[in-house]
Amino acid sequence: MSNKSAVITGITGQDGAYLSKLLLEKGYAVHGVLARRSSDTLWRLRELGIDGEVRLHDGDLTDLSSLIRVLQASGAAEVYNLGAQSFVGSSWQQPILTAQVDGVGALNVLEAVRLVNPQARFYQASTSEMFGLIQADRQDERTPFYPRSPYGVAKVMAHWATVNYRESFGMHASSGILFNHESPLRGIEFVTRKVSDAVARIKLGRQKVLKLGNIDAKRDWGFAGDYVEAMWLMLQQPAADDYVIATGQTTTVRQMCDIAFAHVGLRADDHLEIDPKFMRPAEVDVLLGNPAKAKERLGWEPKTSLAQLITMMVDADMRRLAG
Repeated sequence: MSNKSAVITGITGQDGAYLSKLLLEKGYAVHGVLARRSSDTLWRLRELGIDGEVRLHDGDLTDLSSLIRVLQASGAAEVYNLGAQSFVGSSWQQPILTAQVDGVGALNVLEAVRLVNPQARFYQASTSEMFGLIQADRQDERTPFYPRSPYGVAKVMAHWATVNYRESFGMHASSGILFNHESPLRGIEFVTRKVSDAVARIKLGRQKVLKLGNIDAKRDWGFAGDYVEAMWLMLQQPAADDYVIATGQTTTVRQMCDIAFAHVGLRADDHLEIDPKFMRPAEVDVLLGNPAKAKERLGWEPKTSLAQLITMMVDADMRRLAG
């Protein structure tokens, strides 16, 4: 068991909740930065039964002074920057906010770590959306970035800031370039959860149609509970580095829908409807990660298949709606 202390920004999000659970199981004292922007921010922590086990601090990625205070109060040896405006679709409506939170916000956390405890180990939540208009059939750590959204642009800034602080100040600063990762704790605005929720509602007779945008887009989907283990493993390495975390398999949104509907005995084609309003100004057509480096260096591999993930999500939404 560990006696380490860790700080997590974005602790109330999907990844923050799963990472908190993992670190608590390893004996960490877990501190979270809580930006109070919604009426109920703690439901994911409650869902995992850990809301009483983490210490929450008021703070915001756009406020350097609050981050300094959290790091001083926590004495954290590890800092995980998971906080973000994380919905790609909203980034076109809020491009400046997305840049401030996702880009400058990461820089604020890095600077706070440098000022308070430069020996602390830092993790940056990078994303496959940085690859955007893909420059290679399978994307790895050497694939050039070509972001196709304000979200992707902001995340590229945060990624390179992490590299810069690692090289300029000798900080143990790593980035996990995570491909799409989902769970029953995913926000309803994300396509996988939108699908699982709609499938449950249609099965229960509360909805008839599921409206989506580009159902031919391909994504490399994994389970968030598997991916947070990779985050932790990165900060246990002797040297900091960047890692692609993915399953190495790609699936269309249409195929994902087929799995979800089939799980409850329905046909996706009977309920799917294409709605142009869900099309993005610049689409990312295909994402497919190559996690070979993570497997070799970290010993990490995904444990959950896409079929297991989607059925898990549908079952969870069926329980929520039945309850």
